[in-house]
Amino acid sequence: MKRIVECIPNFSEGRDRNKIDMLVSAIAGTDGVEILDVSSGEAANRTVVSFKGSPEAVTEAAFKGVKTASEVIDMRFQHGEHPRTGATDVLPLVPIEGISLEECALLARNLAERIYSELGIPCYCYEAAALKPERKRLEICRRGEYEALADKIADPERRPDFSPDTFTETAAKAGATVVGARNFLIAVNFNLDTSSAEIADEIAREVRESGTTVTEPDGTRRRIPGTLKGCKAIGWYIKEYGIAQVSMNITDINATPLHRAFLEVSRSAAGKGVKVTGTEIIGLVPRQCLLDAAVRLLGLDDLAPFDLTKKLI
Repeated sequence: MKRIVECIPNFSEGRDRNKIDMLVSAIAGTDGVEILDVSSGEAANRTVVSFKGSPEAVTEAAFKGVKTASEVIDMRFQHGEHPRTGATDVLPLVPIEGISLEECALLARNLAERIYSELGIPCYCYEAAALKPERKRLEICRRGEYEALADKIADPERRPDFSPDTFTETAAKAGATVVGARNFLIAVNFNLDTSSAEIADEIAREVRESGTTVTEPDGTRRRIPGTLKGCKAIGWYIKEYGIAQVSMNITDINATPLHRAFLEVSRSAAGKGVKVTGTEIIGLVPRQCLLDAAVRLLGLDDLAPFDLTKKLI
């Protein structure tokens, strides 16, 4: 039986074409891997590479990508709209065929240990690979971003899972990498007809599962949950497009299909006097998710069940 794993490293470089090409070449030059997609954003200053192969080939290619990123990206001078904590910011392994999520988690932990032992780059383990329950959530591992890393390394409670106890030159340049295993997710940005990052962030906080925290008149703080289960979101302004976006990761595509996320963001936006004008997909998305979105948004099943097999050429 074939064993196929997908890896989707997020590199903190989206502007320098030469550096991006070096990152992709380091991965593509590994026998047994297939590049599926490369998505870069200048304002986010981020490149997402999707590739697949056997567990052995994928983890070797991922290691080479991390090594190259540590050589060509200096986090002391890196800035962008997207949250980040390292040159290779996030490194998830996704089970595709013939392998379980638990097996991918073990691969991820071993990869994180290798990255630290051979390259000296601090690593957190997240999602299914988390070594501490609270570190299942990416945002917990990334909290404070790169700028907080020196303080986190100095604190035994916040130190990465594989890490020195002092802020080394390697950590200063490469930052920390968050390595993990998870199921498939959809990364999507919803375009708004406004340039207000504040409005975009209000929408994000209203719809994301974690919701938002409000302060009551008596000073107590209360969390209001969001409306979309299995969704993480932030709002930002993208200079290259001249618009604000709600940037979302749908981590549970069964609980929140793509079309529902679109409709809910549109509803929230309308309540704030703005509109969703379009959608930007980052990386890959399952074919069925787009087909389901088309059926639901166009109302193709309004009068009778819509049979895709009979309607598509």
